[in-house]
Amino acid sequence: MLMKIWRKFMSREVISYLIFGVLTTLVNWVVYGMMVKTGVDYRIATAAAWVISVLFAYVVNKIFVFQSYDMHLGFVIKEVISFTTCRAASGVIEMVLMVIMVSWLNMDEYVSKVLVSVVVVVANYVFSKLFIFRNSEEKPL
Repeated sequence: MLMKIWRKFMSREVISYLIFGVLTTLVNWVVYGMMVKTGVDYRIATAAAWVISVLFAYVVNKIFVFQSYDMHLGFVIKEVISFTTCRAASGVIEMVLMVIMVSWLNMDEYVSKVLVSVVVVVANYVFSKLFIFRNSEEKPL
């Protein structure tokens, strides 16, 4: 039973999603950190970091994680709209959680960012798997 669960979670798709999820998170943190260090309010920095990381995430998820190679314009438009809509939902989750943790609970901005990032990465995988790239087939590396 445990081996079956382990194999399910250690697929090429999950491993590559985690790798590119970490890279997307790093893009998000770097943009956020640079903006906060230059005096930008954490809420604006969170929003800007989200936009840039979504653009990065779409490309790497499409090509490397879910191996969605259909480049027909209609398909790509549908995929981009679905991806952006789901990421907007996770962006709202991120913004709400950051405001709750930083403004209401007086938690450190960076500790909050780490905790929120874990929630967002999991939510984004679920959204991608169920709503965006659901027709992708598992392909060998």
